[in-house]
Amino acid sequence: MPEGRSGSRLDGRLVLSLLLLGGLVAIVIVSVTGASAELLQVLAHAPAVVRSFLSGFFIVLGGWLLLRAIRRIDGAISNDPSADGGRISDADLGALVRAVRLVFLSAASFTAAGGWLIGDPLPLVIALVIAGVDVAETSFLLLVATRRSR
Repeated sequence: MPEGRSGSRLDGRLVLSLLLLGGLVAIVIVSVTGASAELLQVLAHAPAVVRSFLSGFFIVLGGWLLLRAIRRIDGAISNDPSADGGRISDADLGALVRAVRLVFLSAASFTAAGGWLIGDPLPLVIALVIAGVDVAETSFLLLVATRRSR
């Protein structure tokens, strides 16, 4: 294996490890803020202009993430099922896992938009849980997949 590839593989694992840690931190933050109902109420009841801006931002972000996910899924699925016995390669599997991550992040974004739109803290907490669990889970899956491919 050329040295450049092993360096990029190590960098990829470091990024995945940091994403895994970031997802777990998001879950901890949600757990801590869930105990503080006053803080959540203040965030959810921001001025209407701020809430409408945040809602619009998260709707656009969710649509963009969903579009990227669809493009990645389309690019990862082989149009020739007879190639390699119809099996998905490790690279395609990684691309599909990353595409599914984008789908869940899109769902989290739409959920956050709904929370800002109606001014309720519960959808905001749900959005953080969706995003945190998804990032932690897919990072773990990708770390396992990169270990398996060695």
